[in-house]
Amino acid sequence: MALHDHPTLRRVIYATSFEAGGIALSTALLLLMADTSAAGSFVFSVLASTVAMLWNLMFNALFESWERRQTVRGRSFARRAAHALLFEAGLVCLLLPLTAWWFAVPLLVALAYEAALILAFLIYTWLFTLAFDSLFGLPASAR
Repeated sequence: MALHDHPTLRRVIYATSFEAGGIALSTALLLLMADTSAAGSFVFSVLASTVAMLWNLMFNALFESWERRQTVRGRSFARRAAHALLFEAGLVCLLLPLTAWWFAVPLLVALAYEAALILAFLIYTWLFTLAFDSLFGLPASAR
């Protein structure tokens, strides 16, 4: 069974494996930035991951729907950059209020936390997606 022949399964595997690594990354970064315990950082990371996973599933379905309608196939540097930037922009809009509330900080401080996480996750998203596509092949929408 080729994973690219099963788009829903591919998206679920992508999202769950991406978020597992993301929880570890964000827990470590939040421990460095915020006045929080390891448990507090981890629980927040799991909550944020849940939001991110739902967004990931929705975003990738929308992105692949758009991608299917394009005449140019494959995932170029520009397409990968657009994917990463659009995903992270949407996620910030969803997570900023939760970050400010959880850590009891003003929105500007929460935005600083998010900015550091965004930078880390832009790199992580790029590398993860490249590795995932290399391992499992491009989805049908990009071939």
